Amino acid sequence: MHWYPLRLSTPVKQHVFGGRALPDRLGRSGLPDGPVAETWEVSDVEGDQATVVDGPIAGRSLRELTLRHPDELVGDGWRGPRFPLLTKFIDAHHALPVHLHPDDADARGREGEPNGKTEAWHILDAAEGATALAGVRPGVGREQLRQALLAQDFDAVLRRLPVRAGETLYVPAGTLHSFGPGTLVYEIEQTSDLQQHAMRHRMEDGRPLGDAEWHANIEALLDEWNPRPRPAFHPGLSLPAPPGVERRVLCAGPYFALERLRTHRPLPLVRTFDGAVVLSNAGPATDVLSAGGRHTLEAAGTLLLPAALRRVEITAPADVLLGFLPDLDRDVRGPLREAGHGERAVAALGEGL
Repeated sequence: MHWYPLRLSTPVKQHVFGGRALPDRLGRSGLPDGPVAETWEVSDVEGDQATVVDGPIAGRSLRELTLRHPDELVGDGWRGPRFPLLTKFIDAHHALPVHLHPDDADARGREGEPNGKTEAWHILDAAEGATALAGVRPGVGREQLRQALLAQDFDAVLRRLPVRAGETLYVPAGTLHSFGPGTLVYEIEQTSDLQQHAMRHRMEDGRPLGDAEWHANIEALLDEWNPRPRPAFHPGLSLPAPPGVERRVLCAGPYFALERLRTHRPLPLVRTFDGAVVLSNAGPATDVLSAGGRHTLEAAGTLLLPAALRRVEITAPADVLLGFLPDLDRDVRGPLREAGHGERAVAALGEGL
């Protein structure tokens, strides 16, 4: 197999909460007219599986590559039924529905799926006064939550947090959440589309739900709700980098880690790795050089870097996000402590730290 940075098909979701921030603010091209809520940059979700769109292996699905070449694509020794990372750009022009995602146990036991969904949001842009809902207030129990959801009085039970560009929120599975309006997000998460909604309308087209379906949704949500997480936004932690380069760990946990690299210096950014990296662009178009050749990374575009590549150079100027499966000690905890960050600061990035 000749490996190279993979450009994948990207499902586009035109849900009613979307707007035009992806083309207008990030410069994303090739999007349909009308509201664009989400672009699924790397997806192995059933029914929304990505395929390679260029190069020698064009037309092959991400699922096929994951199952046939797990060591070369994902990393030595990794095995699983689907590619483990899902990444998205999300334009919350209007507020997202209040919802949650099941954890692994509920996904397997209640939904018949291999895993649930923990996620994290990195805020790319936010209007003044933008907020998010994340986790319940201390002391809120199941019945109080049920009554508030039925009344659609979310602020009575949920924590409302200020949203600022450059910050990140790690959201464990089972946490009730929403963000928007006026919020542009890069999201990384486990590969799953399982969710339970509290709203009286469908997020796809805004059509109202009947009482029976709405009540059943709320009961399913309560069954998968985790009352414990109360996540907080975090500015990330810096790591040593050459002059003119900013390297920041945005979040980390057992399912994924996310970093942001920025530079305007004339020399390229160099990144080595031994596992798959999802490389997404938060800045102007740039070039990515590897053993697989030279590839352009467009504005708000994404390349999947197979583990077999081991090394890439990213030309300046660059502002990129790198999502990957971490060894938490080697890739996160150790480097951050060596950089002088304390245990509490490191632990605040996510779970398992």
